[in-house]
Order: sequence, then C-alpha cells, then structure tokens
Amino acid sequence: MKKNLLLVGFSLVILVGLCPDLRGKGKNSAAGSDLAAKSGIVLTLEEADRLVRLPLKCMQKEFPNKPGETLAAAADIGSPQNLHPAFYGCFDWHSSVHGHWMLVKLLKTFPGLRDRELIRGKLAGNLSAENILAEVKYFKRAEEKSFERTYGWAWLLKLAEELHTFDDPLARELENNLRPLTDLVVQRHLEFLPKLNYPIRVGEHSNIAFGLAFAWDYACAVGDRELKQLVEKRAKDFFMNDRGCPLAWEPSGFDFLSPCLEEADIMRRVLAKNEFAPWLKKFLPQLADKKFSLAPGVVSDRKDGKLVHLDGLNFSRAWCLYGIAAQLEEYRHLRKIADEHMRHSLAGITAGSYEGEHWLASFAIYAFSLSSR
Repeated sequence: MKKNLLLVGFSLVILVGLCPDLRGKGKNSAAGSDLAAKSGIVLTLEEADRLVRLPLKCMQKEFPNKPGETLAAAADIGSPQNLHPAFYGCFDWHSSVHGHWMLVKLLKTFPGLRDRELIRGKLAGNLSAENILAEVKYFKRAEEKSFERTYGWAWLLKLAEELHTFDDPLARELENNLRPLTDLVVQRHLEFLPKLNYPIRVGEHSNIAFGLAFAWDYACAVGDRELKQLVEKRAKDFFMNDRGCPLAWEPSGFDFLSPCLEEADIMRRVLAKNEFAPWLKKFLPQLADKKFSLAPGVVSDRKDGKLVHLDGLNFSRAWCLYGIAAQLEEYRHLRKIADEHMRHSLAGITAGSYEGEHWLASFAIYAFSLSSR
C-alpha cells in the first residue's frame, strides 16, 4: 500500500513537471486569487456576479437554436432538448458546454457568488447521469462521427478538467456523470488526430491549434499520457517548422480565434521554455519588440452573430498573449496589449444581444484565468 502511494505521488510530480500549467490549479479561493491580476485587469466578485447571469439565462433556453446534426432519416429529427438534454441551451451545443464550464470555474473561484445555489442546482439538473448517457447515444449515431470536431470536443474536455480539479462533492458527482461522454471524446481524439494530414489554420471553430491546446490541458490534469503524447506529436508535426506567421493578415471578418496566436498557444505548452523561445522568435519575431502593438478587433454590429465573433477574438487573443508573457519574461510587455483587448470587449458582453450574450462571457472568463499567470 505504501509503495503504491509512493508511485502515485512520484507520477504526479513527473506529470506536473511536464505540464507546468497545472501548478496551482484546483485550489478554491474565497477572494478569487487564482484570477487575481498580475496584469491591470482584475476579475472581481462583482464582475463575476454580472457575467454569470449570461450562462444562467441561456443554459436552459431552448430557442433560438442552431442544431448541428446530420440527418439520415426523418426519424432523426428531434427538438434540441430531446436530442441534447444536457447541452440544449445557449443557441448551440458547444456554447452550452462552455457556459457550463464557466459556471463551474466561477463556483470554484468565488465561493461567495450571489447565485451560487441556483448555479449548483442547474448544473446538477443538466449534467445528470441520464442526460449524459443520452448525449453519448447521440454521439454514437453513425452519421455523427464529426459532430463538434474538434471545437466542441475541446470545450467538453475543458469542462471535465474543471470538474476534476474542483475539490467539491458536487464536482465529483458531475465528473462521474460526465465521464462516459468524456471518455468517448478522448477516444474520438485518439482516432482522428493520427488521420489529420494537414493542420487547420482558420479563425473559427475548426482551428486545430485551439483544439489541441485544450486537449493537452485535460490530458495533463487527469494524467492521460496517451492523449498528451499524441497531442504533442501532432502539434510538432503541424507547427514545428513554421516561420513568419502573417499576423498582419488578421483578423478575417468572422474570426474569434487568431490562427497565428493560437498556434503559439499550443506550442508554448508542448515545447520546453528553451525550445519555445527560439521557435517564437522565428514564428512571430515582431512580438519581441517592446513597441509592438496590435489593435483590437472592431465589431460593427453586435446583433450580427458572425460579426460579433470579433469580440471573441479580442478575448482569445488576450489569453494567448497572457500565456506567452507568463512563459517568457522578455515578453511581459504583451500583457498591456492583452489588457487592451479585454477592456475593448468587456463592456459589450452584456449589451443585450443574444448573438454575443450566449457565449462571450465564457471567453472572457477563460481570458481572466490566464491574466494572473
């Protein structure tokens, strides 16, 4: 028994050493210290209470809804709640998933949340064992091998990771409920990634660098060496020899992810610091300039579901820049640019347009979670 405990402890030490982003995760904090800013942006309890209303408002709001199914027969047609009893709200499946992630994240970070008990009740209701098994059944439809690949898969693993690192009885229950779907999504990664011959370098859902980053985080958190090693191999296959990414070409009109910065975001994970620094200098040499500037994306119409993507781009750029600055001391000046991107879009999240409200708050919270590193 003592020998087994020593082996487990030794394995965890090795894993944390290989996955430095895990340090400090899973610690509950009444003051929200894991989101306290080393940058100029601070997530306060007041702001958390404001933002948490958005996923609460939509997580059980069935319509409007954008289904993503492939229909083999008329019998496959069903209402969003019937097909996806866990993740039917917030307009589409993946937005529902990252809304649930955001609620778990804020519960863990701010025990004093005003709507704490309401959140716990809604999470327990949606993420029941029965509902998750229904989600698994849908995923196993012959026509749905590519459903939510890999964007929704990534957020599902981020939700599983957040539950796994949350020391709370409800989190243990929900993690266990979610496990059949989590395991299926892990298996989908193991099957799909070896078949992908070329990287997907876009600013929307199918960006492969983004998907790999969240899969790597999950693998580190739970100690899944097979998934972690596969993600690292594919990231290096795809990106190791890249040079001079055309950041000046960004953003495209509908981007909510930066193709260049998301690539840097996965490479900072899979490369040691002494490998990442020279890689970054060749990939995005302009970032090293202390006078480097990057204007936030400008949204012309927040009632347009595609144009509002640029608010998401501002948050995702921010989390990538915070990550680079945390990894390499000589890039600390990037924090200011990340802060500017955050400020630009934070006020617009609750502007009253469902096109942005159903998903943007979770992007902001994830960016806040990187601002403290």
